[in-house]
Amino acid sequence: MLAALRDWKIASAYETFPWEKKMKELLPVPECQKFLSLLLLPKATDGTHTRYNTFDDTLTRADAWLASSRASGVPVELASVQTEALLTKISGETAVSTVNMGSLSDLANMSNVSLYGFEDYHGVDIGMVRAVRLWYAPSGPGGEMAVEIALRQGDTRLGFAISRTEEGFIYVSSVADESTPGVASTRSGLLELHRAAKRAGRLLVVSRVGGEKVLSWMVSTAGDVRCYDTVPLSQKLLLHRHALRPIMLHFLTWDEGALALPPPPAPPLLMLSSEGDEEEIDGDGPEITAGKGARARPLGSRTLDSRIAGC
Repeated sequence: MLAALRDWKIASAYETFPWEKKMKELLPVPECQKFLSLLLLPKATDGTHTRYNTFDDTLTRADAWLASSRASGVPVELASVQTEALLTKISGETAVSTVNMGSLSDLANMSNVSLYGFEDYHGVDIGMVRAVRLWYAPSGPGGEMAVEIALRQGDTRLGFAISRTEEGFIYVSSVADESTPGVASTRSGLLELHRAAKRAGRLLVVSRVGGEKVLSWMVSTAGDVRCYDTVPLSQKLLLHRHALRPIMLHFLTWDEGALALPPPPAPPLLMLSSEGDEEEIDGDGPEITAGKGARARPLGSRTLDSRIAGC
């Protein structure tokens, strides 16, 4: 009996899961995942795209993109960050370092490189690109909110305009007020939602149009953010108006209790002056920029690095 107990193995099994049914019934946006991320490729150091900046530089740019988005009023917060390995075929001269699986010292030298290479069994040079996947989430409860803009015969305008931030987010920049005749946005509650976002110091960011995600998704090796063009998006919205088909828009939610983050302060300017100069600056003039009692402001904390350290 003891031998049987020692040798007994718990077997694995398979459970049939109704994927299609669950995706239609349980997800906030049917058959659409809610995870938001941005893939940052390492930045090329020259036009030949054979050398790249360090892995730490890619992390720093991810940090800057998230901080810039929040400073612009985009209601997002950090969820997680991870390394993503991408395989590519390279020449032997392109790889920053060559992996020697028999040498641990070579592995230690790869800790901060963005591209390294190795040779497979057939003599083909394989490159491994270390990209950064930045996961983020809406700062408000629920993640996303849906607004349907119903259209009627006689509507002459949709009644709102869209713009795009430098981080690649599309947002509603203006909405027609209640006194404007023949607009569809007034009936949908979009005006009230836009005003609420402005009161909270947030942008009304469009996350989906008709269920299709319209958020930026990648940063190229040249440093450009891959995002959606507002011109064809506006044309699609106009086609909805002409066809009198309702428009389903999703927006990122925000936390009412939090204010938009200001841009990070500039590094303090240290001025060396004589005692006479300090007395003069300490006078009653309206432009006292430095002098006795002046204190330098601390630099803002980094959004990404501090959370990485805690992982």
